[in-house]
Order: sequence, then structure tokens, then C-alpha cells
Amino acid sequence: MTRPLRLVVFDVDGTLVDSQADILAAMVHAFDRVGHPAPPPQDVLRIVGLSLDIAVARLAPQLDPAGHARMVDGYKEAYVELRAKAGAAQSSPLYPGAIEAIEALHAVPEILLGVATGKSRRGLDKLLEAHDLRRYFVTLQVSDHHPSKPHPSMLQAALAETGLAPGNAVMVGDTTYDMEMAAAAGMAGIGVTWGYHPRDDLHRAARLIDDFSDLPACLDTLWETAT
Repeated sequence: MTRPLRLVVFDVDGTLVDSQADILAAMVHAFDRVGHPAPPPQDVLRIVGLSLDIAVARLAPQLDPAGHARMVDGYKEAYVELRAKAGAAQSSPLYPGAIEAIEALHAVPEILLGVATGKSRRGLDKLLEAHDLRRYFVTLQVSDHHPSKPHPSMLQAALAETGLAPGNAVMVGDTTYDMEMAAAAGMAGIGVTWGYHPRDDLHRAARLIDDFSDLPACLDTLWETAT
């Protein structure tokens, strides 16, 4: 019997790569731009995954839209400078086991891979180029073209581009926004526990994994249950 096509969509920051050092430093710069002290690091990491305009508005609700716009510009400037100084591969290193998991899934003919991220297309392109990852993914969804997570638009577009039904797709991410987005799109969510949101926040996940080596068996279990 022919196995059905499946789609595995990955979040980026906190799931595939650890970019928290640059995120935190760039957010400090963004708050400096508007003359406010930055919030604690844990508060900043809780908004990772949201589109940048939504993220700064949540972190600085006392500011008006013009202030938020200055923060967005300051964040982008700082992030680009930090990435240029160290190189994207060094400033956003892959988590242990990430490339092995991607390569193993890519080698399965029935599995397609995608990305759904709060990054801009420019930022994602730089990262994929630095880690030589572009060739693995058939669909790339970024913040430029969609409402912020947890709106399901990114995953709906990924499903439309690949022609697959939600039951044949899975979202892998580290935040509650990823899990809520998956649920809103009718997809199962796999929460990874090494990222930026605590395990207890990932209660919408169908499964949790503590290591990339656990992903293939987790996928098999999910899809066996679905069939």
C-alpha cells in the first residue's frame, strides 16, 4: 500500500536555532530607542514567535503606535548588525540534532518539510543560507505575508501549497503560539521542550519531545493514530 504524503512544518527560533542572545540584545536596543528600560529576559522570550510589531506592542503597551514603530526599527537595525558581526550561523546556531532530524525526514519520499516563522523573509533567507538548509523545505511561510501567530494563515498557506489536508500535517514548535496555530489550522502540534516557552505552557500540544532524536517515533505515533 502506498503511504500518503505528509507535511512537517517547523518553527525556527527556539525550535531549529537558538537565537536568544541576539533577540535579547536587539530588544534592549529597541527599548533604548524609545527611552525605556527593557523587560526581564524571560518576558522577552515569551513573545518570541509573534510578529515583531505585535511583540513590541505587548512588551510596551504604554507606548503609542509611533513608539512601537521606532522600537521595530531599532530592533531590526540591531539584529542585522549583530548577525553581520558574528555571522548568522554563529549568532543563531542549530540546536543539537536539528540537522540530523531534518536530513532523516527529508530522506523519506513521502515526507515534505516546511517552515512557519515570525521572522521576515529576509531574515529567514539569511538563516537558511548560513546553515545550508533551503534545499530541504518545499514551503516557507514568514511574517511578511501573514497575520501573526497564532492565526492559522501560515499553516493554511503551507497546506494549500502542498495540497495536503490538515490530518496529514504536523507543526513542530517551542511556543504556545505554535501549538495554538496548529490547533486553529486543524493540525497536530508537537511541542519541543528545549525552546523559549516552559513545558507547562505547551498544553495544546498533541505530544512533547525533549530531543530531536524523539521526533521520528513521535511522528509515527501521531500518524498511526490518525489513520
